[in-house]
Amino acid sequence: MRIVLLGAPGCGKGTQAKKLMADRNIPQISTGDMLREAVASGTRFGEQAKDIMEAGQLVPDNIVLGIISERLTRPDAADGFILDGFPRTQQQAADLEELLDELGVPLDAAVLLDVDFDILMKRLTGRRTCSLTGKLLNVYFSPQEELDACLNAGGELIQREDDNEETISSRLDVYREQTEPVVGFYEKRDKLKKVAADGAIDEIYERLLQAL
Repeated sequence: MRIVLLGAPGCGKGTQAKKLMADRNIPQISTGDMLREAVASGTRFGEQAKDIMEAGQLVPDNIVLGIISERLTRPDAADGFILDGFPRTQQQAADLEELLDELGVPLDAAVLLDVDFDILMKRLTGRRTCSLTGKLLNVYFSPQEELDACLNAGGELIQREDDNEETISSRLDVYREQTEPVVGFYEKRDKLKKVAADGAIDEIYERLLQAL
C-alpha cells in the first residue's frame, strides 16, 4: 500500500498514519522527520540539505525529492509507505509522480481527511494541556469531567502560544491557497479518496480502511 495523506492542519493525519503504520507494518514518511534523519545520517542529499538548513533557508524540492528517493529504497518501505507532509503544491505532486514512476512504485491512492474548517478551528484553538499530567484535552470536545479533574486537582489548562485564532486562521489560509490544488491534481488522476474525518478516532480509522 503506497499512499499520500492529505488534509488541513488539525485533521488528524498523524494520528491516523500511526494506526495504519502499526496495522500494516509500513513506514509513515514525514518530510520533517526524513530531512532531520538524512542530515544526521550524512546521506548525499542530507549533506546538501544541511548547508541550506543551517543558512536558515527552505530546502528546495529537488533535494527533498532526492531524500524521499533515498528513503524509499530502504527495506522497511518494500511493502509500501505513507507519505505525510509532501506534496504540498501541484508542482511537488507532479515531480513526486515522476519520481515514483521512475522507481517503479507508483501511488495507490491519495487520501484526503476531510473536515469542516469550523471544526478544525475548534480542534486547534481548543487544545489544552493539563499542567499536572501532561494530558492533551480540548475545551470544546473533551468530557467536562476530564477538564474538571485537572482543575480540581490544582492543575491548569495550558494553551500553546501558536494555538490562537489568528495564527490558525493564517495556517488554514496557507493550506487553502497552496495545498488544496493538490487535491484536484489527484482527483484528475482518479487517485483521490475522501474520508470524513470528524467524530471519534476509531470511527475515522474504520472509514479510512474502507476507503483503501
